[in-house]
Amino acid sequence: MDWRNYSEQELPPVLAAALACFVEQGYHGTTIREVAGRAGLSVPGIYHHYSSKHALLEGIVQRAMTDLYQRSEAALAEAGPGVEERFRLLIECLVLFHAHRSEHAFIAASEIRSLQDDARAAHIAARDRQQLLLTGVVNDGVSAGVFATPYPAESARAVITMCTGVAQWYRSAGELSPEDLAARYVVITRAAMGS
Repeated sequence: MDWRNYSEQELPPVLAAALACFVEQGYHGTTIREVAGRAGLSVPGIYHHYSSKHALLEGIVQRAMTDLYQRSEAALAEAGPGVEERFRLLIECLVLFHAHRSEHAFIAASEIRSLQDDARAAHIAARDRQQLLLTGVVNDGVSAGVFATPYPAESARAVITMCTGVAQWYRSAGELSPEDLAARYVVITRAAMGS
């Protein structure tokens, strides 16, 4: 997997239509009829693919977390065993994802409140699994004397919060490309680790 490549369509058309509606109006403010209209389908046509509006949200969230995790694993595989390179590429990966897939990432984070039961539990487990990738690198860095932070767990959480926050404000029309922003975040987050 080329984890830096974002040229392909991220979602199938029905989920893309739902995502656009959720971004504009929120999950609770969106009707199935609006999603159907945006997707160019009838309401029964939507239900043929997804059993409910919640199933649409679940599909969006699952795809976001799967995509991010697969890209993160590919970045770590490219980095090899060195802590500094693992940290650098994982931060780059996180920032690129949250800049290139900002709407997708934003809905996956902000609409967790709308997920029900098993879907919410699955999302939290996927989020925790993603967090463990960075926590593991930070712990390795502290053990190796590469990072000097006295609070590795809190530092890792703070860094991941900063990276995921990119989805809330990043706009492609701004002064920085996703790649430029990622390079800056690598510098900022390394400083937070006391390296």
